[in-house]
Parts: sequence; C-alpha cells; structure tokens
Amino acid sequence: MSNNLKSQNDNIPAHDAHDDASLKGTFVFVMGLGVAIVVSWLAVWALFLSRI
Repeated sequence: MSNNLKSQNDNIPAHDAHDDASLKGTFVFVMGLGVAIVVSWLAVWALFLSRI
C-alpha cells in the first residue's frame, strides 16, 4: 500500500511557479476601478445637487 502512495506522490509537481506570481498588477487594477466608480458616483451626485 505504501508503495502505491509513493508512486502517486511522484506524479505531483513539487512546486508550481504560477502560484508565486505577483498580484501587484491585479491590486492596481482593482484600486483604479474603485477610484473610477467613486469618481463617477461623485460626478452624478454633483449633477444631482446642481439641479436641485
């Protein structure tokens, strides 16, 4: 039985380089998207206030 487990573990890669990929670009994109949403919301709110 332990022989079977060892052969299964041999097929699993020891380290996947993709797991260590930097998420800095994703963070910057999400922050930029959040800023765009806030700016557009403020623009619509300012338009609303100017028409009261």
